Amino acid sequence: MTDKARILVVDDEETIRESMSELLEHAGYAVDTAENGKEGVEKSFKNFYNLALVDIRLPDMSGIALLTAMRETTPKMIKLIVTGYPLLENAIEAVNKGADGYIVKPFKTEQLLSAIEEHLKKQREAQRYSERKVEEYIETRASALETEKKKA
Repeated sequence: MTDKARILVVDDEETIRESMSELLEHAGYAVDTAENGKEGVEKSFKNFYNLALVDIRLPDMSGIALLTAMRETTPKMIKLIVTGYPLLENAIEAVNKGADGYIVKPFKTEQLLSAIEEHLKKQREAQRYSERKVEEYIETRASALETEKKKA
């Protein structure tokens, strides 16, 4: 991994925040944590994160409500819901509200890291695609301007 991907962990349980943070930092990610939805929104507004791991049950708002708020602050951030309450309705609502994935607690370390890397890979590919499109536009526009200049 060349640049460290930045990950925000939003969970009200301190032990989960600390263990996930330690695990992710050990895997080479830059990690920040928030203990509730309000803090998660504030941090996502002030800082850039590639990905957020959001507990579905927070003390001040649901993780699903937090997804919507975070979509306002950082639309391209990958948002994964983490839950110990795996209900189909929650999964459907989470995806409809902008979750990119759904991870059920307890999870295996490899499962979490694999899901994160898979989503970050897609994000990097989308970024490269966007950059290529901008380059193509600039080249096409420069060529058109050069042609117009020669005609004048």
